[in-house]
Parts: sequence; structure tokens; C-alpha cells
Amino acid sequence: MANNPPDSNVVRIGVLGCGNVGSAFVQLVERQADIIEARTGVRLHVVKVAVRNVSKDRGLNFPDGVLVRDAHAVVEDASVDLVVELIGGIEPARELISTALGKGKPVVTGNKELLANVGHELWALSDSSGADLLFEAAVAGGIPLIRALRESLRGEPVTRVMGIVNGTTNFILTKMAEEGADYTVALSEAQRLGFAERDPTADVEGFDAGAKAAIIASIAFGTKVVAGDVYHEGISGITAADIAIAKRLGYVVKLLAIAERQGDAVAVRVHPAMVPLTHPLASVRDSYNAVFVEGDAVGSLMFYGRGAGGFPTASAVLGDVIDAAVNLRKGTHGTIGAFGRAAVVPIDETSSQYLVGLDVQDKPGVLHAITGVFAKNGVSIRAAEQEGIDSDARLVFITHVAREADVQACLREFRDLDVVRRTSGLLRVIGE
Repeated sequence: MANNPPDSNVVRIGVLGCGNVGSAFVQLVERQADIIEARTGVRLHVVKVAVRNVSKDRGLNFPDGVLVRDAHAVVEDASVDLVVELIGGIEPARELISTALGKGKPVVTGNKELLANVGHELWALSDSSGADLLFEAAVAGGIPLIRALRESLRGEPVTRVMGIVNGTTNFILTKMAEEGADYTVALSEAQRLGFAERDPTADVEGFDAGAKAAIIASIAFGTKVVAGDVYHEGISGITAADIAIAKRLGYVVKLLAIAERQGDAVAVRVHPAMVPLTHPLASVRDSYNAVFVEGDAVGSLMFYGRGAGGFPTASAVLGDVIDAAVNLRKGTHGTIGAFGRAAVVPIDETSSQYLVGLDVQDKPGVLHAITGVFAKNGVSIRAAEQEGIDSDARLVFITHVAREADVQACLREFRDLDVVRRTSGLLRVIGE
């Protein structure tokens, strides 16, 4: 355990990584130390910070010896009581966290990739070692979602967690909806403003949101879900026409992470969806995140705020550090508990309403042929309309609730119809 004398109120922190979040965290600790001590009786003190480049100007004044290159040395250092991991990736983060926990040192991390892949291994190690592993910042930046699911809603039969957990894609879709921008134009603007990376694949193809969805599902339902279990579909195929149709019909397009119970199984997926303008998630703009939690007893709750950024994320890290430091001084830790292994429902077995767009030949019999395909596959039509005429004719359908596999079967058959030039859109409709 810690090497401080039992009556000491100081908790000495080793930070691994000092990028945007790490440097913001160090500043928050310095700025808030007196208030934190007054409220908790614990004094936080950053004693080591592991970085790749010790000479880089970070706009912070570190005392001699605080900045070091060797992250392993920080974890092994007897003067470090608590470790904050902000380097990202799976290795060496897994080894560093495992070492710290094995020494009885609490760990706070914001590493979603790590937790979405090997989190269950690390949570088990945390419980067996009696040292906290906290990770609020891994899912929704400064939004206190994980703490709510782990603590406030621990006795709540949560049925669904659904939300916008990637600020980059929400910014892009907001630009497309409000300014009529094409996807490539909106993406370029996001990159210029620093919301999107030079290589935006992880964000725009749904990998980032998929990792967060795996963590959310694990905590909300107490079951083992890893990133590979999550179906993910990004926004790179969304067009200005899709956005315009959704708007005309009273919807907005959002990239949603959805985790829900289906009997004894869970369904976890990430994909673009049309959300009714009356739903709370529809009003979440720009780079903000929001998560909607539904439970049997509590009804519906929504958590909203900055899902990224140095200081919002560092605020979540600091909250975890305070909890872990107080527990350390009391000689306790917050157990996560055992995880079961529920079946993960494949995307083909999920159900929702759908918007289907088809570019068609404008001639008699077209509608009959298409509705025949829907009927053959057991997909009921709620509404239909035609846009344009002649070579610009397009049919747009909204279905009643249907099974994904049945809708996909319709799309395959549409491609073989002579009267269908191409399938020009498929969006799931969520939140009715």
C-alpha cells in the first residue's frame, strides 16, 4: 500500500502523460488543492510526471526532478501513492496499471481503448488487490456518467443507455444540418478547429464511440462486453440529402451509441440514426455529448456536457483522484463487482424503425414492385413519399418497427430490381 505514515494527509500522485488532459490535470490539482483539503482532509501533491520529451515547454513550472522519461520508474517509485494514466493505447498502459494495482496503488485512467478491450481483467485485479481503478474520463469527458451508473443507479434495473458520445461526429452532423454543408466540408472545418484529428477514422467510422459503448454496457448491465462485441457504423456515408430528408420529416441525424437489455441478452451498437426533434438528444449541438439513461424505476435521465477537451476531461480525472485518495487514506476501496457473461445480440437481430431511400425509374408499377419486396420480407410501411420526377425520381419510405435482417434482405432484393437504380439511403429511426 502507500508509503506515507498512517497519520499523513498527503497523497502523492504520479502522472503518466502530460498532454492536453495531463497538463490541465496538474493545473487543477495546484489550483484546487486547498479547497480539496478543506473538504476532504486529503492533500493532493503531484510528485512525478512521465513524459517522452522532458525539455518540451508545457507552460507549467515543474520543480526539478518531477518530469521524468521512464513511466515504469514512476509506477515503481515508493514516493508515489496513486497513479494517473493518461498515455492511451493498450500497451504499455496495461502493464503499468497492472503493476501499480499489484503494489496496492490506486489508478485513475481515461483510457477508453484499454478498458474496452481488457478492462474486465484490470477491474478483477483492482478488486483482488484492494486498490481503486477509476475511469470516469474514459467515456464522456467531464460528464459524470460512470459514477452515476456505478453508484447512484447501482440498484436501478437499467434497460437502455443511449447517447451522443463522440463530439467530433456531432460537430460535423451539426454543421451539415444547420448550414447544409457536405460531409467533406464539415469534416475539414472540424479538423481546422481541432475537433477532428488529421486521420479522423476512429471518430467518423464509429470506433471511438464503439469503445465507449462497450464500457457503458459493461457497467450498466454488469456483463462482459468488449469493443469487438460492438457493431459500429460511422457517418462518412451520410449525405446532405439524408440530412435534408430527415429535417423535412421532423428528425435530426445523430451518431448514437446504444446499449440495451433484450431479455437475458444485451444489444450494443453504434450507428447514425434519425432522432425526432422532440427528443432531448436532438437538441445536443456542436461538440457536446449527452447520454440518455432509461430504467424501470427511475424512468428517463439525461447527462449533458463537454465530452472532450483538456479541462473538462481533467475535471473528471480529478474527481476520481479525490475519491481514490480518500479511500486510500481510509484503507478502503470501491469494488466494481463481478461481471456476468450475457449473450450479445448481433445487429441482425435488433429492431427499430427505418428510413429507406431508393432512386427509381418513374414509370407505372414501380411502387407495386417495391412494396411487394417489403411485404415479402415482413416489413410494414408507415409512410412513403416521392421526390422528383423522371430521372430524378426518388422514393422514401419509413417503416414500422422491423428486424434488421428483414430490412437488409429488402435492400438486397431492391438491388436486383430493374426499376431501382440504386439504394440511396438507410437510416435507423430511434427514440419514437
